[in-house]
Amino acid sequence: MTRLTQFSSYADAQTHCSPAALWDLFDGDREHLNIAHECIDRHAGSGRDAVVLVRPDGEDEVLTFAAISEASSRFAHYLVSRGVGPGDRVAVMLEPSLAFYAAIFGAIKMGAIAVPLFTLFGPDGVRLRVADCKPRIVVTNPEKAPAVPTQEGLEVLIADAAFMADLRGYPATYAVKTRADDLAIFQYTSGTTRELPDAVKHTHRALVTLMLAALYGTGVRPGDRFMCPSSPAWGHGLWHGTLAPLAMGVTVGAYAGRFSGEKLLEALSKHRFNNLSAAATHYRMMRNSGAAARFSYVLDKVSFTGEPIDSETAAFVEATFGHTACSMYGTTEIGVCLVNYPGANDFPVKSGSLGKPVPGLRVEVQDADGKPCAPGVAGELKLWRKGEWIATKDLGRVDEDGYFWHGGRADDVIISAGWTIGAVEVEDAILRHPDVLEAAAIGVPDALRGLVVKAFVVSKRPGSEGFIQEIQDGVRARLSQHEYPRQVAFVAELPKTPAGKIHRKKLREQEAANAELAEQASLAPQP
Repeated sequence: MTRLTQFSSYADAQTHCSPAALWDLFDGDREHLNIAHECIDRHAGSGRDAVVLVRPDGEDEVLTFAAISEASSRFAHYLVSRGVGPGDRVAVMLEPSLAFYAAIFGAIKMGAIAVPLFTLFGPDGVRLRVADCKPRIVVTNPEKAPAVPTQEGLEVLIADAAFMADLRGYPATYAVKTRADDLAIFQYTSGTTRELPDAVKHTHRALVTLMLAALYGTGVRPGDRFMCPSSPAWGHGLWHGTLAPLAMGVTVGAYAGRFSGEKLLEALSKHRFNNLSAAATHYRMMRNSGAAARFSYVLDKVSFTGEPIDSETAAFVEATFGHTACSMYGTTEIGVCLVNYPGANDFPVKSGSLGKPVPGLRVEVQDADGKPCAPGVAGELKLWRKGEWIATKDLGRVDEDGYFWHGGRADDVIISAGWTIGAVEVEDAILRHPDVLEAAAIGVPDALRGLVVKAFVVSKRPGSEGFIQEIQDGVRARLSQHEYPRQVAFVAELPKTPAGKIHRKKLREQEAANAELAEQASLAPQP
């Protein structure tokens, strides 16, 4: 039987993709399945490389499937020796490394639930998540250990070189026994330190559904060399950047340490990656590095996720890599639902669009009454699942050809004097200015118009009235006269979520706090 991985065209995806065909990609079945076995152990005898660790400081490192299989099996035995049982949580707060993969896959092998935690969380962020998932063990490094709260029944394990050496005393194989519907991973969405996002609870079976995004969102196929610089603490880095390609036996690139656009460009060239999936911010930072022309590339599939990519960066991607950046749209809660089928020669990619639904999914743009919007009319993006329409909380539209287009988050829409303004469109227009590196737009209160657009701009050029006028004139020229930012603030950096998205909510909170302080100051008795 021909497997889905042997097809690459859009037509074949619509014809051959089915739940049964997805299950045929795995050793396990609907009753018994283990993510660690599918991603690592079954490829251990292949002799292939599993992970290329790209480091901005120090030498890159290559880990084979065999090395991760042995280390994770030993870690599974270690957990059992510590009394960890099926269903217990094991939190892992490490940068990509042999210790990281050993801990994640080792926990999953023996039936525990792996909980990846972002290494840049401060004490409050760690405390909230540890209190929520109640792990038996937190695996981390000496630098992050002080951030882990003291809690009864919680062990903090320092996964240093000495511990990894001690692991060699445990058996190098482990017989998995998990069921497909057993919980395997708790994934926290990115959120603020003060507001704990819900943990999305994934079973081992989730790996099967994940292959839809892999096959049609990133276009990964056996034989690829696949790079994803997103942190494996987040959905894109773990599921799309690690688990899905490894399950196909593909060599993946992981980024460990402080991100550098120049270093990623160098790694793409040095390690001859042909498939890149990254956040829009990563591409923007590669463009801003100015280093792209110094390297050569063999990329034939390029995708992005997280937020829309601005037109200047999209043009950079096409000019540098020779391919249009393919959007992959979804959320941690609902998964990927709109894709651009990278590698499909019969699927014309419309730059800036979200593409079309993955095979078998129904996606609609609906109005406030829940009715489908006509082509070109904006509404809310919704996904049909389990007999009901699920709201994505994103706005969008669909064109005459059935392509979907993003209209921003519902709470990022700015209503000014009755006009509806999209933050994404304003930001895109601002980013066309050659001196602007990053931009964010929000609505701020205005006595006359209700809200007006305020832009926050990152630039190496000093802010001035003339610079502001150039930005405003550029937006007027590209959008409507009423959509320009009436207020512009120059900042050193923009707040971002740990996943790399611009944190407009934090900007709105900061503006509200500043307005409250200003009001209090105005009401205070004058000396």
